[in-house]
Amino acid sequence: MAAVWGASRRGEYGRGPRAVGRPLRSEAEGWLAEVPDLAARLAARWGFELGARFQSGASSVVLRCQWPDGTPAVLKLSPDRALLAKQVEMLSVFAPSGRVPAVLSADAEAGAMVLEEVLPGTEAEDMPQTSLPQQWGELLAALHSVAPPARWPLDLRGRFDEAFVRIGRRLSEPAIGARVGHAAWQRAIRRCETLLDSQARLVLLHGDLHLGNVLGGGPSRGLIAIDLKACVGDPCFDAVDYVVAGAGQEGVEARCHRVATACELDRDRLYAWSRVIAPMAAVAHLTYDGSEPVIEELLSLSR
Repeated sequence: MAAVWGASRRGEYGRGPRAVGRPLRSEAEGWLAEVPDLAARLAARWGFELGARFQSGASSVVLRCQWPDGTPAVLKLSPDRALLAKQVEMLSVFAPSGRVPAVLSADAEAGAMVLEEVLPGTEAEDMPQTSLPQQWGELLAALHSVAPPARWPLDLRGRFDEAFVRIGRRLSEPAIGARVGHAAWQRAIRRCETLLDSQARLVLLHGDLHLGNVLGGGPSRGLIAIDLKACVGDPCFDAVDYVVAGAGQEGVEARCHRVATACELDRDRLYAWSRVIAPMAAVAHLTYDGSEPVIEELLSLSR
């Protein structure tokens, strides 16, 4: 659901062709011209070796590097220093879970951080699907074991308030509005409010845990989550993007059953969340790939 919520791995590591967070706009051209010198200065200061540049991500430039002790790493640079500082904070909060990349160094003023490179780094959607639900459950258990910091400013309601406004603007586009429809959008909002009002257990969520934001860290580490949008809310939410990704494949309802069982989540609530997310996912698919069986299942869920 990268196209719904924001940047994916393509945003944190800058690798994919479809990064959809805030792009590097024309006003950042001056900053881009300074990137080679900035990277060289940081390499000299922190003692790492610079490697190849990843494909440009959302609001960042990312380069492979090698930390002085030989650790494979990535250098991430961004003109949005506040955003990068928030990412460093979120990674630090989730560090005790062992399920996020380690921050090796960071400089908020420079808009820079160095992360360990997740290896082998296979995206979850390219991993064996038979064992993935169980691995997802283990990932959620580790992430949700982290206690929310006191007065954490972001919650799931705020995430949805922003998303419904931002993505809802797309309904004014004839090709999208005609397929998704304002009635389906309003139903999704009402369903969301019902779920938010009935949250019982609140945990610190990853907040954008789709298949592109989960990488294989090898047998010793399991799945690793990247590109955090941490907020407090219903634990089912960190499984819903994975469930909705079953549209046009095994089907959302069947995947919901498998994932809810493996993750020890309330199946009815997880399915209800999938109906909230479905029209947003439909907007994404109408924008990017137009897979008709997927779109039809998502629109059916939205009814």
